Amino acid sequence: MRKISMLCVMLLMSAALFGCGGGKDQPGGSQGGQEVSYKDALDVLNQVLAVYGEEDRFAMYGGDQENAVMDAPGKFDISKTEELKMNLGLPESQIASVDDAASMIHMMNANTFTGAAYHLKDGTDLDAFAEEVKTNILNTQWICGFPDTLLIINAGGGYVITAYGQGDIMESFKTKVQSALEGSEVMVEVPIAS
Repeated sequence: MRKISMLCVMLLMSAALFGCGGGKDQPGGSQGGQEVSYKDALDVLNQVLAVYGEEDRFAMYGGDQENAVMDAPGKFDISKTEELKMNLGLPESQIASVDDAASMIHMMNANTFTGAAYHLKDGTDLDAFAEEVKTNILNTQWICGFPDTLLIINAGGGYVITAYGQGDIMESFKTKVQSALEGSEVMVEVPIAS
């Protein structure tokens, strides 16, 4: 009886160890059978920027207003909820779903290009997140012109990229994301009507 009890305890411990994989403690997660590994939301955007050639790059800044960096993506302080809404188009209803963010925004005009990467908290419905972001961006009242296209991309491992901007910049950005982040999936690609 004692041996059977010990065997049951060992089997339970083994099952617990193998059943705990894929949590946030492990980098990334898997997507389509391949491992996805990002350090944080900033790493997602830096991997995308790394595949841009010098001729494709545009003047940008990243991060929130207090901690902005020039010519690169930057970490975005998610406690700055008003900036998340105003600068990145994240709907208020989804702010609590995000535990990490980074951004890259065109220096001349945010409507020319605004991109963000978010890490969603465990249990967040990815489709609902994408739908609410889409609705929020499409219902925005634009000042000084308006962007042409909205993209929402599942980067894997709980990371989502949202971007809106001028058509040719958006097409190039989509191509760069798909090149840099193998297995990434475009969830939303829609025109933004005036």
